[in-house]
Amino acid sequence: MLYHLFTSLTHFVSGFNLFRYITFRTAAATITAILISLLFGPLFIRLLRKYQIKEKIRAEGPQSHLTKEGTPTMGGLIILISIIIPTVLWADMTNYFILMVLLVTFWLGLIGFMDDYLKAVKHQPKGMVGRKKLIGQISLGLAFGLILTFLPPNFSFDGTTGIPFFKNYILSLGYLYIPFVALVITGSSNAVNLTDGLDGLAIGLSGICFVAFAGLAYVAGRADFSNYLQIEYIPGTGELAVYCGAAVGAALGFLWFNSHPAEVFMGDTGALALGGVLGAIAILIKKELLLVIVGGVFVIEALSVIFQVLSYRYRGGKRIFKMAPIHHHFELLGWSESKVVIRFWIVGALFALFTLSTLKIR
Repeated sequence: MLYHLFTSLTHFVSGFNLFRYITFRTAAATITAILISLLFGPLFIRLLRKYQIKEKIRAEGPQSHLTKEGTPTMGGLIILISIIIPTVLWADMTNYFILMVLLVTFWLGLIGFMDDYLKAVKHQPKGMVGRKKLIGQISLGLAFGLILTFLPPNFSFDGTTGIPFFKNYILSLGYLYIPFVALVITGSSNAVNLTDGLDGLAIGLSGICFVAFAGLAYVAGRADFSNYLQIEYIPGTGELAVYCGAAVGAALGFLWFNSHPAEVFMGDTGALALGGVLGAIAILIKKELLLVIVGGVFVIEALSVIFQVLSYRYRGGKRIFKMAPIHHHFELLGWSESKVVIRFWIVGALFALFTLSTLKIR
């Protein structure tokens, strides 16, 4: 909105050319998102308390978490609003890639909202049936893949993905591209959701990932940088940096209230949407395989659950971890919640830095 307004006025005031720069608008989106979170967060939390929209703590979880019973949930709405409004204000709303990530944001945000609503308002402990939630995620992934296949952003966009550490090598997926897209979006969405179990953990790691993806999207959208780094040039993806900036700002703003002890939980409303968008951005900039590295902590969290379930089922009830996801394992080893969160953030930052280094390690 502001982008279109001010760029249309450049004929009268040359200084408005500043709004054409992605770097400026990314910074502006970040600041706007932080301010929205900080200004409207307290009001929203009061509304959640007023209407008794509170978290129900599972009895089978760590006993130390029982004190969190009654903490307001569905705070993911704060995150989504803090992402969407700055994106609409500062991004080019005619950009194909921006419209695609907003589609994912709305779709998965709605699924997460329905799940939180059933748990917190309708008092259904399990919320939305897992099967229905999975159908919604897979349907989005298939729709996303079909749009990219039959309505691509440009003629050069095809069903391929880049291979980390190799120059000028791509993996052609052919007919498997559409189910591959569905797998990436569904997997990343659920991985972030599984990680959302400690105060500040998932939102902090998400913010780190969005910083990395802002850089990756920016260089992929510039012919000079992509040519120098010998990565695939995808015109228009640079605009995704503005969305990523808004996501980073929303993460920082929400962390103000979600840091230990949390005043509000994001719930599935935020976790499903943030994870799905990370997968969507990786697909749009053709860095799906790098998603495994930049979101390394999310991958480890998801794998810990899978291995725990398989071990319990096929090894006569034996467990690999004291509790899964793995962050609970470290809690039961005696680590404080804050220590687990900060150490996981550090590991997440290392994964993100290593991801950015792969642009030169080729």
